[in-house]
Parts: sequence; C-alpha cells; structure tokens
Amino acid sequence: MKRKAPFFFASLALVGILAMTPGANQTRAQRTAKRGSICGNPKLPCKTVGTFKPNDLPFRIPQNSVIFDTELFYAVVLKSMPAKDDNCDIFISEEERLQAQASFPENKVFASRCADIENLFYTGVKPNTRILAVYAGTTLADARRILGKVNETGKFPGAAIRRMRTGYNGT
Repeated sequence: MKRKAPFFFASLALVGILAMTPGANQTRAQRTAKRGSICGNPKLPCKTVGTFKPNDLPFRIPQNSVIFDTELFYAVVLKSMPAKDDNCDIFISEEERLQAQASFPENKVFASRCADIENLFYTGVKPNTRILAVYAGTTLADARRILGKVNETGKFPGAAIRRMRTGYNGT
C-alpha cells in the first residue's frame, strides 16, 4: 500500500490540475460543436449524411444530428416573393430555379420554401417571403464577384447580396 500511495496522490493532483484548465467543465458536445460548411458547387459531390431536395442549398451534416445549421455565407438574392400567412403552396417554381441554375453552373442556385420541418430554414429571410438565390461564397469579395456576374446577365434586376445561414430542425 505504501508504494501505491504516491502514485494515487499524484493522480489526484493531475485530475485537480486538469479540472482547473479553461474549458474543463464544458461537455464534449460543447467543445466539438461545429457548423456545417456549404456545398456550393453543384458539379462537385457533397460528402454529407443529409438528404437534400433539388431546391435546397446542401451542406455537410455530421452523423446523428437533429438540429444543425451552417457557417455564415453570402448569397445573391435573385428574386423574392411574398407568401401570405406562410402559405406552403406558394414558392418559386423548380423550373424557374433550373433556368437560373443554367446561368451559374458552378454556384448552387437555391429556393426557399415555407417554414416547415421538412424544409431548410434560411436566416435573414422572413417566414412569409420566398427567395431564389445563388450561393456566393464565404467572403464579401466573392459575393461582389458573383453579384457582378448576376448583373451581367441582365435577368435579375434588383439582385442583392445577403449574409445568411441555412439549417434544419429535425425534431
């Protein structure tokens, strides 16, 4: 027992030191909580466990996530429309989204739907408004470059840059 005592007390001291380190009281989930990165190029595969609809902006989701959102990103809003009382039957058509996608083959064009558990949410968008937007990167410089390309098409008067997140609530 005498030989074990110094080892036992040294172990207790080490545990005490580790408990005093910053962040020691955080749970494992708090320390590892991250936000998903956007899969902004529709030509490249998106390695994620998520399943996305064609109108969604896909992002990387870790295994077993229930509520998850993305890092901040920029989008250029091409069009918006009101949907009174957040009516889920009102949205920008897939045909219109695909036409816009043809103009920006390396940047995902996405369209919001109603605030429903089956749909992604987009921050900075009113629940009673639908948007058609093109992913414009993670920096303002990237977004300005994409806005320039949008303006060159002449198809989307009033297009504007917006900083946002997307995510889902699978509860």
